[in-house]
Formats: sequence, structure tokens, C-alpha cells
Amino acid sequence: MTCRFIAPDSAIAEWDLYFEEPSAEVPSRERLYGWLWPAWVTAPLNDGIEVFALPQRLTRALANASSAELEELAGRWIMRLRSEDGDDMTDDDLLAVLQGVARLAASAVSTRGSLYSWSY
Repeated sequence: MTCRFIAPDSAIAEWDLYFEEPSAEVPSRERLYGWLWPAWVTAPLNDGIEVFALPQRLTRALANASSAELEELAGRWIMRLRSEDGDDMTDDDLLAVLQGVARLAASAVSTRGSLYSWSY
């Protein structure tokens, strides 16, 4: 899955928060930034590449998420990004991104693997 102009660490934290505390409401900035954020697999490289490991609980939650949960999470994610980024928000279909990540999560769970985010 590819997605442009998205900070992967904040997306991962927001998704994890959603499945731990489901709500259609956008979390406050304090709540989101107070949440446990994903760990780097390795320190960021000089060229700006970052690799994050998604928490196993999030991988399982995404793998088992219903269509309604993914739609609600995408709506919430879009509202937060729009409030923070305005017109600079990505033009990617964020529901399609989440659905793709959920498919990857299902594959990771079925093979006892992990899910990673790579960005530059």
C-alpha cells in the first residue's frame, strides 16, 4: 500500500487508539500525542527513511476489523487530517488505504508475521 503526504507514525498511533478506545470522534491532540506511538525498527536514516513496526494488537485488530469499523476509522482519520492539514491533505482514498492495510494485516496474522511501515 502506498499513501502520499501522511505521517505514518501518527496514523499508526491513531489507528491503535481507535481500536483500543473505539469512537467516531476525532481524538484531542493531547490524547493522540499522549498515546503510545510505534517504535522505529531502526533509527531514521540520513535520507529520511523511517521504518516502523505496527503493534501486534493493532495488526490483529486491523485483520479482524469489520467494514463498518474501517469506514468509521477512515472518517475519523480524514477529519483529523483535514483539521490539521487543510488543503494540503493527501488526495489518496484513505478508506482504500485502510482496507489495503487490513488485508496485509490479515495476511500477517495468518502467517504469524508482522506489519511494518516504511516511509521516506
